[in-house]
Amino acid sequence: MVFKWEWVSKLAEGLPLTIEITFTCIAIGIALGILLALARVYGQRWLRILAGAYIQFFRGTPLLVQLFIVYFGLPNWGIRLSAFTSGILALGLNTAAYQAEYFRGAIQAVRGGQMLAARSLGLSLPQAIRYVILPQALRLVLPSWSNEFILMIKYSSIVFTVTLLDLMGQGKRLASRNFKFFEVFIVVALFYLALVFVVSQILRLIERRVKIPGLGSPGEPY
Repeated sequence: MVFKWEWVSKLAEGLPLTIEITFTCIAIGIALGILLALARVYGQRWLRILAGAYIQFFRGTPLLVQLFIVYFGLPNWGIRLSAFTSGILALGLNTAAYQAEYFRGAIQAVRGGQMLAARSLGLSLPQAIRYVILPQALRLVLPSWSNEFILMIKYSSIVFTVTLLDLMGQGKRLASRNFKFFEVFIVVALFYLALVFVVSQILRLIERRVKIPGLGSPGEPY
């Protein structure tokens, strides 16, 4: 097995793009996912159907297919997007579907009496959701939602298929030049492992900081 230290610096050139794609897609997923979750829980019937269809499509079809539809398919309809924009759009829309289900579960886990109490105090439905339901739901969702963040780091690697030189793209180009596929991709795997470890520790720290003692504890009386 041959290893060259210059591979590390070369692969590191793709790390900022991987991080940028991951965080941008997660941000899109949070914004859209919360809206989809609220539509499924509090929306009218037609809105629940539309949100459910969106979630079913993006959860039921391969992510790579969705990326190819955006990058290769949309130009047939006169919509041409850059590789970066296509990657962000496809991954962002995909993670939104998964995050919507995380948020929906957390919203429904907030005790029903919370909404009743908020409405009895004169808050409108949007106000009750904003000031009472969501602050609790976002704390409840964090442990399970963290998995989506970790998965997005790894899922971002597929953007190399549309010519983006992220961490995986740099690895593929480097391996193709020196034909050391096993060695190069081992180093790529170690990069992803280190990135996942760092993000996991940060998320655990955030989870401990925002946790409310007793919130969501099983068996706690209403």
